[in-house]
Amino acid sequence: MVTLSDDIDGGEAAETLRFALDGKSYEIDLNNANAKKLRKALAPYMAAGRKQTGAGKRGGPRTGGYKHTTLEPAPAAVRAWAQSNKMDVPARGRIPKAVYEAFREAS
Repeated sequence: MVTLSDDIDGGEAAETLRFALDGKSYEIDLNNANAKKLRKALAPYMAAGRKQTGAGKRGGPRTGGYKHTTLEPAPAAVRAWAQSNKMDVPARGRIPKAVYEAFREAS
């Protein structure tokens, strides 16, 4: 079993968020409150920004120094969806990548 620690306050984390800025990718483990704060802080920039798909990836054509920023769906929502679809998912800790992929395909 994996237990995540919130990288901001040291308490128990609920999810891992991934984002990129200035060509550097970041990953941070946060509890629900801190994840909400990060999403709220980024929301106006995400709303005004353009999603990058394919361009800017290594080996592909470059159209600028931008990287696609992604925020994973809330683990609680993915876990509830997986359980309702009879998928094997841990009650706590990291959710397997295959479960996230199935969740995205179903959405």
